[in-house]
Amino acid sequence: MAKVEIKKPVVEEISAAIKDAQSVVLVDYRGLTVEQDTKLRKELREAGVNYKVYKNTMMNFAFKGTDFESLAPYLEGPSAVAISTTDATAPARVLAKFAKTAEQLEIKAGVVEGTLYDADGMKSIASIPSREELLSKLLGSIQSPIANFARVMNQLAEKGGAGEAAPAAEAKAEEPAAEAAPVEEPKAEEPAAEAAPAEAEAPAEEPAAEAEAPAAE
Repeated sequence: MAKVEIKKPVVEEISAAIKDAQSVVLVDYRGLTVEQDTKLRKELREAGVNYKVYKNTMMNFAFKGTDFESLAPYLEGPSAVAISTTDATAPARVLAKFAKTAEQLEIKAGVVEGTLYDADGMKSIASIPSREELLSKLLGSIQSPIANFARVMNQLAEKGGAGEAAPAAEAKAEEPAAEAAPVEEPKAEEPAAEAAPAEAEAPAEEPAAEAEAPAAE
């Protein structure tokens, strides 16, 4: 009875940790140095992941009747569990990244949003960007068209200002030509006025010549 009473709080602790978990990942931590283990715990904690070493029997009891019961076959050898209630891909992502510099760390399997993944499957899960990264990319893709639109509108506004300045300059250039036109018109009319009397005198001389002809006869 004493042993059962000792085990019960541990099982309840695990059960409480996985109650609202989005993902639970089992790892074999054998071979890690104290320094590596300390660093791993720190990185997982900063990512919002609960990481702890439990006995396999305790985890087996806690997993029964839950979405994580499928992890029972992987409860062999020393095991630590990484649990996240906020980011389903965080445990796999942090563990896989850390394993690149600490080959002793081995991801056994994991359950992510109710689906069981083996070691290879967890590597694929680890490649999925975090929620913050996805939101950042989405925001960037939304802002990009807006920025491009604003840039184009600004360029159009600048071109429009230059277009308005050009007609104004042309209007100013045409004003002197318009003033010069009235000055030339009176000069063109003066010769026409002088020529009119000359044509009127010619008919007046012809009768005089006809009057002299009878006198000669």
